[in-house]
Amino acid sequence: MTPPPTALPEPLQPLAIDVVSVQSQVVYGRVGNSVAVPALQAHGLTVAAVPTVVFSNTPHYPTLHGGALPIDWFDGYLQDLIARDALRSLRAVLVGYLGSPAQAAALAHWIDRVQAMHPGLRVIVDPVIGDHDHGIYVDPGLIAACRTHLLPRAQGLAPNGFELEQLTGRPVADEADVIAAARTLLGGRTRWVVVTSAAPAAWAPGQMQVAVVTHEEARILRHPRIDAMPKGTGDLFSAVLAARLLEGAAVFDAAAHACDQVVAALERTHRARCAELLLPPVAGGGAGAEPMPCYRLVVHRHGKRLGQFESDVPDAAAAVRDIAARLHAADGYQLELWVADGERRLLESSPDGVRLLGREPLFRPTAL
Repeated sequence: MTPPPTALPEPLQPLAIDVVSVQSQVVYGRVGNSVAVPALQAHGLTVAAVPTVVFSNTPHYPTLHGGALPIDWFDGYLQDLIARDALRSLRAVLVGYLGSPAQAAALAHWIDRVQAMHPGLRVIVDPVIGDHDHGIYVDPGLIAACRTHLLPRAQGLAPNGFELEQLTGRPVADEADVIAAARTLLGGRTRWVVVTSAAPAAWAPGQMQVAVVTHEEARILRHPRIDAMPKGTGDLFSAVLAARLLEGAAVFDAAAHACDQVVAALERTHRARCAELLLPPVAGGGAGAEPMPCYRLVVHRHGKRLGQFESDVPDAAAAVRDIAARLHAADGYQLELWVADGERRLLESSPDGVRLLGREPLFRPTAL
């Protein structure tokens, strides 16, 4: 008798990528993909990290090794993602620091190819050029390359105030200037512009501003200014912004959440006196997990305590500040904002192991 044919095994499926993140990479430090990838993964996203440059660390240290990836390597990394059939479920491309104008051109051609496969693809560009403190710190040719190759393909842009000025050639001295300049970048695919470090001359003491601009609306978000200056805050902001947009948040809410996460990271970095950015805690885990920050808004009126609102959901900071904005000092309200980003834990040790009996949040005052 002829034996029955052996069934062929099911073919293995490729790893399904949610986000392709095209940015710098460092061996030591938290900038570019070295901060964006863990931030995106914290939101449950599968990330393909495509490096544009690889450095030992950021240039402000006394030694630096590395450089831009050769263009054939860089383009090959992008093309091989298609060749591996890894982009069936691709939802977004996040673009940050580029190493050369040639990379911008190659990336644009690849984006066109991928957008043909995924018409709903979100392309989010953080056009890294420089900042008010240091001026231009990339190849100056990238400014024109960004205008030509990346801006027309982006659904959203996340420049800082200095980069907005470089891209538009318009003044950005005050909030009205920032909004007007941002609106010149809207059109075609581009639906929104989020400007970090917007109009520094207009900041209140101890605060910073982010402008969120669409065709229909513009809002100014204010957040505390933390006495810590690690590199990578813009890269963290863009990654969290992208993650929240993929979760369905409106751009205004996504930007507010990104602000809160950057502030939480800076507060943690400042408390630890760390030279590099420490990422904010994430939800989940057991007795060893770090807590999500819990916010408590205490409300007084005419000197009498009325009560408090407390929340530890991911958008808690935005929620309490939204409530605070509705309770005006002119109406007799006095508000206190407290945050608990640490806790005291009661543990029981036995031969069976360690068991968590309870948690007590440790609150400290913070700026509204």
